[in-house]
Amino acid sequence: MGIFDKLGKTLGVSKELDIEQYMNSAEMENVDIMNEPADFYIKPVALKEENDVSLIEDELQKKNIILLNISEMAKRPNTLTKVVDTLKDYVGKTNGDIAKIDEEKILITPAKVKIIKTKRAVEK
Repeated sequence: MGIFDKLGKTLGVSKELDIEQYMNSAEMENVDIMNEPADFYIKPVALKEENDVSLIEDELQKKNIILLNISEMAKRPNTLTKVVDTLKDYVGKTNGDIAKIDEEKILITPAKVKIIKTKRAVEK
């Protein structure tokens, strides 16, 4: 151990990097160090309040696909219906698409991205 290492430990400064802490830090939230930036993303969004609609519309304008978790909003069915109707109107006007995946998830696509909604048997 060198003198600078001892001095650093005395002052509470260390060269050791806690990679887990670094990867979870706020500035690393939107950085993908393993891949180059993509043109578009699939973004998970939890629908908690009506104001989340503007966030979803912004992401769709950026041509990102939204995987919407509606489990929180499902506790308020009237509000959920209103929000989903608003989203349906928006994607209809922008030539996007919307489809329910299961009881908790809705897939929303931007302009010119369509969802095939018919179920087909898997070929063996």
